[in-house]
Amino acid sequence: MPTHPNSAALFQYRGVPAPGQLIPLGLQHVVASIVGIVTPAILISNTCGLSPADQTLLIQVSLVITALATLLQLFPLFRRIGAGLPVIMDISFAYVPTLQSIGMQFDLPTILGAELVGGMVAIVFGVFVKQIRPFFPPLVTGTVIFTIGLSLYSTAIRYMASGSNPADPAQFGSVQNWVVAFITFAVVVFFNNFTKGTLKLGAILIGMVVGYLVAWLMGMVSFDSVASAGWFQVATPLHFGLSFEPSACVSLAIVYVVNAVQTMGDLSSTTLGGMDRLPTDRELSGGIIGQGVISILGAFVGGLPTATYSQNVGIVTVNQVINRLVFTLAAAVLLVAGLVPKFSSVLTTIPQSVIGGATVSVFAMITMTGIRMITSQKFTMRSSTVVGLSVALGMGVTQVSGSLAGPGFPGWVTTVFGSSSVVLATMMAIFLNLILPKDPPEEEAQAQRVEAVIEEAAQKAERETQ
Repeated sequence: MPTHPNSAALFQYRGVPAPGQLIPLGLQHVVASIVGIVTPAILISNTCGLSPADQTLLIQVSLVITALATLLQLFPLFRRIGAGLPVIMDISFAYVPTLQSIGMQFDLPTILGAELVGGMVAIVFGVFVKQIRPFFPPLVTGTVIFTIGLSLYSTAIRYMASGSNPADPAQFGSVQNWVVAFITFAVVVFFNNFTKGTLKLGAILIGMVVGYLVAWLMGMVSFDSVASAGWFQVATPLHFGLSFEPSACVSLAIVYVVNAVQTMGDLSSTTLGGMDRLPTDRELSGGIIGQGVISILGAFVGGLPTATYSQNVGIVTVNQVINRLVFTLAAAVLLVAGLVPKFSSVLTTIPQSVIGGATVSVFAMITMTGIRMITSQKFTMRSSTVVGLSVALGMGVTQVSGSLAGPGFPGWVTTVFGSSSVVLATMMAIFLNLILPKDPPEEEAQAQRVEAVIEEAAQKAERETQ
């Protein structure tokens, strides 16, 4: 492995950056994802009525599974299981509505049983991704990424308006929360636009540190959870058990298929934003297969489903740091956090207003990456129709609560299609791209351009692995 003891190594997947650069950039990915990792576990624990001890265990396992999933993507097994790309695989909010629905009707073992089946479905999807990929040209993939960015804006604003205790409605939207959020936001914008080198690359981490200190001075940080946390805890296999309910398995399997499409979008965003190319078929296949394998492992130990994390993808598009040692450090920190509850509890003391202030610019970059893909080819009336109608339906349905919950609609329709704008927008983009007539003068040229881009991506990836 070549050694690059300078900042250039940060922009090389296999380079070796200096520790002074490696540590802050790795920690930046940790603090950007930690709340998102822990929160789904808390929500599902409350839905299933777990005891405090089991709730703590579910949170710790979520951190461990996130670390293992990330390492598998960074260091693929047999060159087939894992993408070999700079991504963070986290417990995903995309599954939460379906998991909550299953948890309310059944229990946690049923969730884990459905997760096991969903993991198998993801593996099958990954194996045949080369055959499926023609359904996702840059126009469709760009629409998916664009919708992902748009759908995250409400998350950023919700975080910015929340304080140290999101469950307390009296704190939501307070001046105090917005002051902390905007100070964090201002610091990130300043370091992103008025500095260079490591300061610019670590803008999000610096913003979070400043925001955290401000929040602490304003009395928004509590260390009670740190004092009560233990020092070591490991989950035993089948601690929560497994149970299989056909309707739950089918429902979650659909979400896994849709999330595999989102993974393709996130991986495309990662390579386009950080490597200036599209991912190869092998990278897409390995990423989705790895996601399925980790889901199967998670089902046995109590870990919830994982997916590529859009926040961290956004960081890559902003700073273009793709060095895998940066992501390895982040995975190692998360692994330690999962094994040492006291350490992980420190990370969970970050107020959500700090997270929101730091990540709103990240979500904006995801959106702009989608626009970049959409406009990478000639933007015609056909392109406008595919993008406009897909985004309109996807975002519109989720903004009108209960629009798919009326008479005649089974409950799973709302759970799968009414709770995620990405799902419906993706389905519509694929459908419209298939049925709308191609632009006659551009059809052959477009196919040649896409084929050339894919071939160039494959050659470039092959050179990088040598």
